[in-house]
Amino acid sequence: MRTTTILATVLLIANGASAFAASEADYKAAYAAAEAANTEAGSLRNQWTTTAATLAAAKKAADAGDFDTAVTQAKEAEALAKASIFQATSEKERWKDLEIR
Repeated sequence: MRTTTILATVLLIANGASAFAASEADYKAAYAAAEAANTEAGSLRNQWTTTAATLAAAKKAADAGDFDTAVTQAKEAEALAKASIFQATSEKERWKDLEIR
């Protein structure tokens, strides 16, 4: 339950409306951050398929020249990757709480 609440909060922050038109440089920075977070999630063996799909959507939007959508998608992908990192690290020890003693 707690993980779901944190994920929802992260996604809301990542999807906040921006007051400026995004540029290609904004997209590249957001995409690089998302890829780095996704790579870290991969090193923890906890990459989410939704992250990959959102990264692909960001790239598709950027290829079409829609950098506002591309930046939004890249930030969402970063939030998803960070949530998967949080899940992997928090559940690394929490499973012991469920063990029958």
